[in-house]
Amino acid sequence: MPSYTPPLRDMQFVLHELLGAVDQLKAIPRYADVDAETMDAVLEEAGKFAAGVLHPINLSGDAEGCTLDKTHHTVTAPKGFKEAYQQYVEGGWPALSCDPQYGGQGQPMVMNTCVFEMLNSANQAWTMYTGLAHGAYAALHAHGSDMQKKLYLPKLVSGEWTGTMCLTEPHCGTDLGLLRTKAEPQADGTYKITGSKIFISAGEHDFAPNIVHLVLARLPDAPKGSKGISLFIVPKFKLKADGSPGERNPIVCTGIEHKMGIHGNATCQLSLDGAEGTLVGEPNKGLMAMFVMMNGARLGVGNQSLGLTEVAYQNALAYAKDRLQMRSLSGPKAKDKPADPIIVHPDVRKMLLTAKAYAEGGRALATWCALLLDQAEHHPDQKTRQDADDMVALLTPIVKAFLTDNGFTATNTCMQVFGGHGYIHETGAEQFVRDARINMIYEGTNTVQALDLLGRKVLLNQGATLKKVGAQIEALIRAEGVNESMAEFINPLAGLADKFTKFTTEIGFKGMTNPDEVGAAATDFLRVAGHLVFGYLFARMASVALKQIAAGNADPFYAAKLQTARFYFARLFPETATLMITARAGAANLLDTEAALA
Repeated sequence: MPSYTPPLRDMQFVLHELLGAVDQLKAIPRYADVDAETMDAVLEEAGKFAAGVLHPINLSGDAEGCTLDKTHHTVTAPKGFKEAYQQYVEGGWPALSCDPQYGGQGQPMVMNTCVFEMLNSANQAWTMYTGLAHGAYAALHAHGSDMQKKLYLPKLVSGEWTGTMCLTEPHCGTDLGLLRTKAEPQADGTYKITGSKIFISAGEHDFAPNIVHLVLARLPDAPKGSKGISLFIVPKFKLKADGSPGERNPIVCTGIEHKMGIHGNATCQLSLDGAEGTLVGEPNKGLMAMFVMMNGARLGVGNQSLGLTEVAYQNALAYAKDRLQMRSLSGPKAKDKPADPIIVHPDVRKMLLTAKAYAEGGRALATWCALLLDQAEHHPDQKTRQDADDMVALLTPIVKAFLTDNGFTATNTCMQVFGGHGYIHETGAEQFVRDARINMIYEGTNTVQALDLLGRKVLLNQGATLKKVGAQIEALIRAEGVNESMAEFINPLAGLADKFTKFTTEIGFKGMTNPDEVGAAATDFLRVAGHLVFGYLFARMASVALKQIAAGNADPFYAAKLQTARFYFARLFPETATLMITARAGAANLLDTEAALA
């Protein structure tokens, strides 16, 4: 049976020692009263809920899955899921970072992100129900009418209702310009929406009396392609005049997808047969509104893999310390036992440290991105808001793709640590792998994220946003470049920063004459960018640790942080050299392959 301990010490390190989150937040009037003690207390309570309530039903929820009653089109979640949701609502967790105007607690997004990491570690399938509801809240908060906000936001904030995003159709996934769902205007200002949606996470369940579906559809006179998409609220139950659920809306679950992982989440096929909906925002501007939810989901999916990386690492580490197998190559270490624990073997340590480095680097990046979001949305200085918004836009595809690629690598290596026992359901290791695999696919596949990063976020604005992140990296290099104790971290970071500028320019020039060159290089480019950001954060973390040790702090946490940083720069960071070689190999060996792919 797997276990989980919330990584509160590392979260506190990232929040308070690495990022100085409280001081950054105090510059924002709405967060002027935020303090470290409150943040730590909230995270401690969230950790108790994650470890004590959600984690114990993760393995059983995976085995049981969701059940569809095809006669009534209702879905029952695994045993304990509904009850856990009620505890979540009673604890006020859905409201944590929501607007007080609608019943929210008004806490910063960075706190919410840390909470969700723990929920994802404990039970990703369950956490998706709550994450999608928060995404629906964010989209309506940004683009809903005053009446829509009044009707729906208090219910979403309290957790009384949940939400979904209904994008994908059987014939189109990423290319939403192909969607066919129709919206017919009615005399009363509503719309009758007809079509089919698939892969709708949390599309039907027994948690709440109503589900707020956000549905993309086309108006009769809509332009073709993505410029002709509108967004609609389509509740499971239509609302009465007083805002309470009334008549059942004809948007029903016709099937549950049989998936590789996240079995505890109902991934639904939904049929809309003249379902009543209301328009969100302007006609044919639905993607703009939905992108609020989609971008939030991309950051959330990165956080899902971060959570899985952490819990997989914890369990693999515990197993490696306990499992006896062979002797150390340099001689017996546990002489009183018939064999040594497998943690003595170098390759086992490599696997464990890979997962640990990806967890700690991912936590630093996800938390930094959330802090930037708080600044982008609420900072009183316009330039600070704009700079933060630009950096979030650049970092979002990295969070989504780099963290999910790393998460799948980490959960795989952690399963390998378990050997044959990792292939068995009871240890939990194989579930982490299966659950992690979807994160590389949905909310825009990782290749789509790579194309977005290189094509739109870097080349389209001639690297202007990239330079903002680069300026922070250069500032660290200048500040620590003369510090001999930091040389093992700063030198490789400075080397990659210099090479990355030339690398980006070269791809840009090639792409001007042949756009396929951008497509051929994009995935490798994103991983190089991910390592550049990780290298920056690990160097900063090492700097903090070195200063604490120099000041006489004997807490082993800082020695561990240094050792993890050294491993990262020695064993993982060098991947960038190969990636730049393969990215420079060009498009011809991919596209001039008609015979090979005949």
